[in-house]
Amino acid sequence: MRRVAVLALDGVIPFELSVPAKIFGAALSPDGESLYEVLTCTLDGRPVTTSADYSIAVTHDAGILATADTVVLAPSVWMPLVTGPSSLPSGLAEALSSLRPGARLVSICIASYVLAAAGLLDDRPATTHWRHAPDHARLFPRVRMDADVLFVDDGDVLTSAGASAGIDLCLHLVRRDHGSRVANQVARRCIIPPWRDGGQAQYVERPVPELLTSGTAPTRAWVLERLHEPLQLAHLADHARMSRRTFTRRFRLEVGLSPGQWLTQQRVALARHLLESTDLPVDQIAARAGFGTAASLRQHLNATLGISPHTYRRTFRTA
Repeated sequence: MRRVAVLALDGVIPFELSVPAKIFGAALSPDGESLYEVLTCTLDGRPVTTSADYSIAVTHDAGILATADTVVLAPSVWMPLVTGPSSLPSGLAEALSSLRPGARLVSICIASYVLAAAGLLDDRPATTHWRHAPDHARLFPRVRMDADVLFVDDGDVLTSAGASAGIDLCLHLVRRDHGSRVANQVARRCIIPPWRDGGQAQYVERPVPELLTSGTAPTRAWVLERLHEPLQLAHLADHARMSRRTFTRRFRLEVGLSPGQWLTQQRVALARHLLESTDLPVDQIAARAGFGTAASLRQHLNATLGISPHTYRRTFRTA
């Protein structure tokens, strides 16, 4: 069983604080056993205030961080005011430095300010809520800020955008640890999508354009039935009865990704499903997923997950 420790500080935002326990707590083995132990702590084990009209009492202090496989830092309302190590709460930097080798450190939403101030995001890719991304980038120029994505997985340090993107990131960790079958079961139990396409661009407030067509959704559905085919942008635009330029603009507006990025994402997802649930040879999976060759599949899977198809199958085989 993997241990997840969630650190709450004064002013913690209740919704984000509840996310790890909800998602990791819903992950069960085929025998119905919990796959994670989720423990919530504060720096000194005492109650902390929240951004709502109540406080939260916990059982543990920050000593449990050193025993965890994954440490999640929940956001507090004051975190965008952090400018460097000297503005961190007393004892926080020491607590974050107590993680054991190989442990994962996760920030949800504006908790990325704390990781950046502690120097833990230096020269790393990261994200935060899109409203705070420009300020974050100004304060911490060494962080490679990407305000367009829902979360960033940089191996042992992971960051998410605001609020529900924390759900996406925790579900991603379940998928990374136990495969798509378990992650999909968690999504069903929690009544959430197992994977959200696109990035934060979908949720930034902007004028809604007049809909002159039915959008790109029918074409996306059409593509999902033809992932094995050598689809090009021209094929997608023709199906949508739009020019390439109009289709690309509409697609990015609706999905938050370019058509090419989205198509690769769907092909990787199909390949992962086939690796987990079938005995098909890797070259046949590559063909069914539209990558053409095993070498191409290997390249894309390594770029996405950092592992080979054979390693992925050995780790997440479910059938």
